[in-house]
Amino acid sequence: MTDEPAVRELRLVVTAADYDEALHFYRDVLGLTERGAFTSPDGRVTILDAGRATLELTDPNHAAFIDEVEVGRRVAGPIRVAFQVDDSVATTSKLAAAGAQVVAEPTRTPWNSLNSRLEAPGALQLTLFTELDD
Repeated sequence: MTDEPAVRELRLVVTAADYDEALHFYRDVLGLTERGAFTSPDGRVTILDAGRATLELTDPNHAAFIDEVEVGRRVAGPIRVAFQVDDSVATTSKLAAAGAQVVAEPTRTPWNSLNSRLEAPGALQLTLFTELDD
């Protein structure tokens, strides 16, 4: 047995009907760094670096609890993408100005973070969270 992890990277692949809008939103507005871009005869893909990745698994009851805390009602589907940011209030405003729909403004959670919820390009529901010190 080795101490090396079996998985080296988590890559979330999003198929966006409006590729240019999604690329602008995630790269230029949210600030994800472009790691590579490739084309095929009829298409394009861009790989964006989102920092450290984790896979958060939850059962339906806890997912409903998270929605209740962040939004006040059950709204997420089976996939929700969460980004840790330095300032969830400012980033929520910035993404809303770029076309994301704010589902819930930043709210302090029982796990001591400030979380907001948005509907973003690529049909993704996003949580933006900032860890709080106190």
